[in-house]
Amino acid sequence: MNSDFTLVTVLQNILHSLLNAVAAFLPRALTALVVILVGFLLAKIIARAVRTGFARLKIDDGLERVGLTELLKKFGLQDPPGQVLGRLLYYLIVLMFIKSACDAVGLPAVSGAITAFFAYLPNIVAALILMIIGMLVARFASGAATRAARDAGIEFAPALGNIASAAILFIVSFMAITQLKIHTEIIHMVAQIVLAGGALAFALSFGLGARDVTRNLLAGFYARKLFKVGEPVAVAGLEGTLAGITAQHVIIETGDRMLTLPNSVFLDGMVSQ
Repeated sequence: MNSDFTLVTVLQNILHSLLNAVAAFLPRALTALVVILVGFLLAKIIARAVRTGFARLKIDDGLERVGLTELLKKFGLQDPPGQVLGRLLYYLIVLMFIKSACDAVGLPAVSGAITAFFAYLPNIVAALILMIIGMLVARFASGAATRAARDAGIEFAPALGNIASAAILFIVSFMAITQLKIHTEIIHMVAQIVLAGGALAFALSFGLGARDVTRNLLAGFYARKLFKVGEPVAVAGLEGTLAGITAQHVIIETGDRMLTLPNSVFLDGMVSQ
């Protein structure tokens, strides 16, 4: 009889504790649910306001003209910048309200993780802004370098543009990694070795093996400023019509023959028109 009474008492105590726990948790759960619902509603309103503002102010069109829309597509974001920003704000606002809901129901681990994410978020934003600006600058530099090289008559102008773009992206990537506070000592050492080796190889190739190439490039650049295609010239003991000046060679038409000479003849001998 005593044992039955003891068992009933234990069960009653357990049930009473469970009911008290549910009664204490229920208001907090309802509060968290209301907070999450409000967060979803507010996030949806703000996201729609951002998309509408971008559309009415023609901000998306302006960003498309500067190349930002095409840049976002390279990251797999096919929507216009206004929709991308609206969606991003939507998730961030929802995440903030989820943190408040976790505080309400007593989930400090989840709340602490979200707090740490928001504390780190400025670093992510700064790195993304650096990468976007760097890619836009690299694109502009690539086009400018390519156009300048083509105007100078250099046949490998696209390659020079790609080199200029890669150099800018290389520097910007290290700046972005620094913003993310990632330990980059080994990466810096490797980068310094690669850059030093590349600079040494470039200097040796141009200083030793490419002297004639450099000389012809410079001679061709100045020759295009002084002479025009189709006018008569006399150079290196030859007389004829100037048919063209490439990056390395000058083409002279003499009667029914086309003669090709290195551009350095403009520097080595007398040239008359």
